[in-house]
Amino acid sequence: MERLKKVKIKWSANFAYAIGLITTDGNLSPDGRHLNITSKDLKLITDFKKCLNIKNKIGKKARGHSKEKKYFVVQFGDVNFYEFLLSIGLMAAKSKTLSKIDIPKKYFVDFLRGCIDGDGNISISYHPESKHPQLKIRLASASLNFLEWIENEVYKHIKTNGGWISKDKSVFTLNYAKKDSVKLLKFMYYKGDYYYLKRKYRIGRMFLNK
Repeated sequence: MERLKKVKIKWSANFAYAIGLITTDGNLSPDGRHLNITSKDLKLITDFKKCLNIKNKIGKKARGHSKEKKYFVVQFGDVNFYEFLLSIGLMAAKSKTLSKIDIPKKYFVDFLRGCIDGDGNISISYHPESKHPQLKIRLASASLNFLEWIENEVYKHIKTNGGWISKDKSVFTLNYAKKDSVKLLKFMYYKGDYYYLKRKYRIGRMFLNK
């Protein structure tokens, strides 16, 4: 019996972006078939579906001890795609064991943008004396190895000078500030047709023309 293949496995900017979302906000079931992605952001879930061209319905769920269903979730089964994800470095119960993901160099930028849209943060603070805006870009993960790999890959692409990893309880955060954050922002939002969360883009866009 031929396997049902819901997802076309072919690298592109949008496919790599979806892989970034799965890496951060996704979950692979131990059954070897199903995967889901959960987010507070409906736009992220709808864009994920478009990137992979899947038609599954979007549901809502609660998290932790809360009974309020305020998270959006899409779940689907595809053995071929599941096995592909395993082959590039993803796995079930991946949060603390994640390491290098096998992404084509050409599409690392789109994968990274997916990670930032998933578990990342773009923020602006103001210097207490000069009042100049200061950009900061962060990516959180329970896996130190994964963030060290991201930091190394970012350096290879744009030659950053001062990214650093901090820790708060069981969560690690890769941080970029000052010139590195602006360089990273311009790297992620290149000229072209691709998916991204506009609410995060709008925070940092004042720096794109500097």
